[in-house]
Amino acid sequence: MIKPHGSEELMPRIVNTDEEKESLLKSASGMKKIKVTSAAAANLVMLGAGYFTPLDGFMNKDDLVSVADDMKLKNGLFWPTPVVNLTNQQVDFKEGEDIALIDPNLDSDNILAIQKIDKIEKLNSKEIDNIIEKVYGTKDASHPGVQTFYDQGDTLISGSVRVLNFSYFEIDFKDTFRTAMQIRSSIVSKGWKNVVAFQTRNPMHRAHEELCRMAGERVNADGILIHMLLGKLKPGDIPADVRDSAIRKMVEHYFPKNYVMITGYGFDMLYAGPREALLHAVFRQNCGCSYLIVGRDHAGVGDFYNAFDAQDIFDQIPKDALSIKIFKADHTAYSKKLNKVVMMRDVTDHTKEDFVILSGTKVREMLSRGESLPKEFARPEVAEVLMKHYMKG
Repeated sequence: MIKPHGSEELMPRIVNTDEEKESLLKSASGMKKIKVTSAAAANLVMLGAGYFTPLDGFMNKDDLVSVADDMKLKNGLFWPTPVVNLTNQQVDFKEGEDIALIDPNLDSDNILAIQKIDKIEKLNSKEIDNIIEKVYGTKDASHPGVQTFYDQGDTLISGSVRVLNFSYFEIDFKDTFRTAMQIRSSIVSKGWKNVVAFQTRNPMHRAHEELCRMAGERVNADGILIHMLLGKLKPGDIPADVRDSAIRKMVEHYFPKNYVMITGYGFDMLYAGPREALLHAVFRQNCGCSYLIVGRDHAGVGDFYNAFDAQDIFDQIPKDALSIKIFKADHTAYSKKLNKVVMMRDVTDHTKEDFVILSGTKVREMLSRGESLPKEFARPEVAEVLMKHYMKG
């Protein structure tokens, strides 16, 4: 199986034994505490679950600036996006001190992790602007990822972490949330050697379904990992539990048994386009996947990125930066001429009128009115799940 990124084995930061967890929680009663942002909490879940191997915690300013400017840590390790604990709160911590990090997403004072403070550093507005510009390709605050980064604050608390739990993800999504360790273990138990990962933050319509099938066939995959984001999205996006139900219906009815693994991960969407595509590749490599499907406008939002920027960036990084390979996909749509879903670049004799293409806005409008989606666009079982959600709304 493919090795994890920058390591011979996964390096999850989760505390494994009840004894150690109880000991840390007991110690935490005497520690200073800080409620982290949702973005920092999502980073903790990913660190705990092994997805961010080989990182052991939050980046300091040198590493953060290096990642923004050059996509690598100061030690040379390839890494495409910030993994930080930023706050706008007043802090009275000292370097070398252990602090308890409180989960912002649960009502109780759930201690999500213990952090050993390496450094406490301030970022000035010019440094924050530079980081955002490099990572997101824009400083426009109408970009949801940009606004989220600006809102986090300017005090950077770096250092290693010991994660105590997976926040709400293992509670609310117990059948879907899986760690990188669990996914690797499942791949081994299935005897799969060559696995294709599909990233999604949306329900899967027929074009997505066929894209998974095409990629699997073309790289001769043993199986497909459908890996859905379970964390925070922008307003208007379809909630994770609805997406989960829709995807399960699709797989149940339209894929061979034991060919698809449906899982989810606990992370908030960055909407960082090309940089986030690289991050997706890093943690799919850590899951044990050989390929990641990168499609049109992967991890994008609005008109901030060109259609294939997220594919092109893989040609711009050092060849040894990642071991996972990319399956570059074009826009897929149902061809009225051929009566099947095709990759649009494969059918040069087609015009726009030969395809069934619906915008996300159009789909939402139809579902909100209780109208059936065209069978060429969405499987009826999937459309039914989505319609129930929109009719309730």
